[in-house]
Amino acid sequence: MSWFNFFTSKNIQKKQSFGRGINADVSKDEEELFNKSYESFEKKEVLDAYEYFFKSLENFSNGISNENIIITRENEKLSFEIYQGTAKISGYTTKEHLYAESTLVKKSNAHVALKRYILERNYQLTYIYYFADEEYIKLKLYHDNIAISPHKIFFPLRELALNADFDKEYTRNEFTGIPLEDQSHLKELSEDELKIKYDYLHRWIKELHNKIATFPSNDNAGMQAFAYLSLLFKIDYLLVPKYEIYQKMSKKIAEYFGDENNTTEAKNDELNIYINKLENISFEEFSTNFYEAKYTFNPTDTTSYEEINIFINDSLAKIRWYKNNRYVQIIPIIYEYIAFNILYNFGIHPVLKELLQIAIEVQNPDFFKAYGYPVLYNKKENSFSKKLIISKIEDTIVPFQKRFKSLKPFGESLSYSSLNEFSNSFYLQIVELDFEDIQS
Repeated sequence: MSWFNFFTSKNIQKKQSFGRGINADVSKDEEELFNKSYESFEKKEVLDAYEYFFKSLENFSNGISNENIIITRENEKLSFEIYQGTAKISGYTTKEHLYAESTLVKKSNAHVALKRYILERNYQLTYIYYFADEEYIKLKLYHDNIAISPHKIFFPLRELALNADFDKEYTRNEFTGIPLEDQSHLKELSEDELKIKYDYLHRWIKELHNKIATFPSNDNAGMQAFAYLSLLFKIDYLLVPKYEIYQKMSKKIAEYFGDENNTTEAKNDELNIYINKLENISFEEFSTNFYEAKYTFNPTDTTSYEEINIFINDSLAKIRWYKNNRYVQIIPIIYEYIAFNILYNFGIHPVLKELLQIAIEVQNPDFFKAYGYPVLYNKKENSFSKKLIISKIEDTIVPFQKRFKSLKPFGESLSYSSLNEFSNSFYLQIVELDFEDIQS
């Protein structure tokens, strides 16, 4: 198993966080720290092993620690705090065992419906479970340190962090009025950034309606599906809403792909109704669905590169069909859909994530310009910042060439004749990336 798949890239820095991963740089010594942890566990130097392990999970922005993990060691005990979105994990480890917990709500504030939900959740979890002490309802992990290794502790801690974060968001949305505990680490977004997000939400919805109006009046269900889903994936990745917007939007997407009984037309109607509701949301309500937080674990399990390539090739085949049948208005939408779908549904290598980020910056120049990013594509002139694109691709790939000897920058091989040709050539190069030859 490649541990890099659970972390983000070491060399790429973005001004804002996009998507739902860590969006930060792991320690330059991450692999060495992880290996030292494994060796220390083998030697039964348990506290040393945990210290190395926790340090391997620390991430950085602009070379400065995000303090997503804080450890304190005293005598025969190592205490720690781990941050994952809305969740704060507090715990300690001794030579004998590890204990960690995350507080959800005060017991006195939990009504019957929430307690029923918590009871059901206990049947869904593997390593962790909910319990109540004298004052709080908490999610708890207890792990014996006999025959322990970094692999054996990584997944229980990841389950605790991801589910604590999910349940806090879910509780805030589904059980309104119940105060959540341990939320002081969350930071509000500036009003300027919120206005950018709000303005682009409405701009994209307006563009969607205008685009759908150009579709043929009959047999356009597939085109509408691409348009609606691409917009929702774009909102998720670029705007990164939390709380109610995220909960409802992710539910709509899951229902769309999980519903095998309804027609595509009926499912499109449901997405259209939801998007119209988003269009009518006030700025004040919209603003309550965002925060800035620290993250330690990526939420998506790793997807095989072969599966990603199959998805890309299938999508490009659909584009060729639409092109051959002269439905050209849907083609740029599907090119965007490919990247956003992968980033939403697949657990991908950090190299691929950063490369798709470059494609998205090219395809959405106005949005990134509003955030102060350099413009990679000029729509009016149909011109590209070729040197900058080539440089960004090289900066993404080169740091990993020591690990993957067949991984090569491909910026010079892209087509810069039009946005569609660029996108097509970009995905063809993605399919050809070689992660197989791993050097020791």
